[in-house]
Amino acid sequence: MKIELGRRYSIQELAPIVYQNEVMELTPEVRALVREGRSFLEDKIQRENRPFYGINTGFGELCHVQVGHDELETLQLNLIRSHACGVGPAVKDSVVRWMLVLKVLSLSKGLSGVRAVVLDSLLHLLNRDLLPEVPETGSLGASGDLAPLAHLCLPLIGEGVIFRNGDRIDVATNQDKLGLAPLTLMEKEGLALLNGTQYMAAMTADLLHQGDRVIDTMLHIASCSSEAFEAHTEFLDPRIHEARGQLGQIEAAQRLRVCRPLNPERDAALSHVQDPYSFRCMPQVFGATLDSMRHVREVLEREINGVTDNPNVFPASDAILIGGNFHGQPLAFGLDQLKVAYSEMANISERRIFLLLSGKRNLPIFLSENAGLESGLMIAQYTAAALVNRCKNLCLPASMDSIVSSNGQEDHVSMGANAGVETMQILEFVEEVLAVEMICASQALFIKEKGAGAQNDLSRGLSPLCLNFLEEYRNEIPPSTAERILSKEMRKSRQVLFG
Repeated sequence: MKIELGRRYSIQELAPIVYQNEVMELTPEVRALVREGRSFLEDKIQRENRPFYGINTGFGELCHVQVGHDELETLQLNLIRSHACGVGPAVKDSVVRWMLVLKVLSLSKGLSGVRAVVLDSLLHLLNRDLLPEVPETGSLGASGDLAPLAHLCLPLIGEGVIFRNGDRIDVATNQDKLGLAPLTLMEKEGLALLNGTQYMAAMTADLLHQGDRVIDTMLHIASCSSEAFEAHTEFLDPRIHEARGQLGQIEAAQRLRVCRPLNPERDAALSHVQDPYSFRCMPQVFGATLDSMRHVREVLEREINGVTDNPNVFPASDAILIGGNFHGQPLAFGLDQLKVAYSEMANISERRIFLLLSGKRNLPIFLSENAGLESGLMIAQYTAAALVNRCKNLCLPASMDSIVSSNGQEDHVSMGANAGVETMQILEFVEEVLAVEMICASQALFIKEKGAGAQNDLSRGLSPLCLNFLEEYRNEIPPSTAERILSKEMRKSRQVLFG
């Protein structure tokens, strides 16, 4: 994919670079724009013998300290080294690839004053799948994602650690092997690399991409559960959802109908009049999640197509301007919103699990054929409940907090990076809960199939698409009512469903 001048990119358009290792390149027009920004910066510094923040001064609270011209390269080198102070496990590969993509995209606007060779060095890492080790914790979500971006950029100066094909490689002792030549950073370049919201934005992009996959799978699981619980299909009628007019709800109902079509004749034969909310209100709940994701995606795509470092250069108006585009509040709010939106998928899933095990709707309690001697899937619901509790605890908004840093110069921060880390953990727990629900749904359907015998009418309820989903799942995890060690099955269930 070639990054072109003046074009705005969506997450969907950039995703092949991240997930399919498509090569990223810059057009000659973009390179010319970057050169123009750099030339202006160099000329401006030479013409005006005065302090420019981060170019010939210290950083943060040290902005009042002016640095001599002969020490400007050391200033940028020291910045990268001193700010690489993250802790915790390494960020997953897809997030690091997003960080590289989004940093190149931001610098390609020509407003950061860096040389094209800086972008080429980042592209070298990306296009050869040389992924820097980035610890997950250390950013406050303002002043840019300083610590994570410093770790991302250490290989550019011949330091840090690279992951390649699963191997952890020290950069300093393997530069030739990695094809990396240390880059001497010039004025402003170290600051441009570290300033910006690319860590928060990368996590948001990955969470939206993975969230789309989880929701698609969830719709199939929920449909299997609905069929097993003999839920009506009437609540999916498009007239109900169009009457309210919520876009996400309308979409969710439509996608559920693809899995489990309307069946008025069968609905009329059911002895119960309506279903519990965890079934009947699925379009409303799922739709709210879809609407939240849509809003966050809009905010994110504005962010990634803009410039988020400081200061910015404006050749056309002969200006170098200091501002705060690095502040991550828009993304922090979005990530906190995703926490709740994703957590509710686990919350309502656990309620469906509870009902499938409740001994109602012609199903044996705990889906056991010999209850008492056997516990069936009783404790699987405990695990789901424990996971939902963890999701809820993580839903406390990280963005509601701010801790003063840099001796008071940076006195309000977004904490958006922490929100991102917590949202990623929530989405993992959601997958675990849904994996439990699918075990329950498959077993419940299996029990009903056995009872129906030759009169099995399962195919009347689920669409061919959803039946194929169920069959593929059962090929890997055959349904059984025997007592077994469920933890193994739950791990495999998550692997089969979500990879």
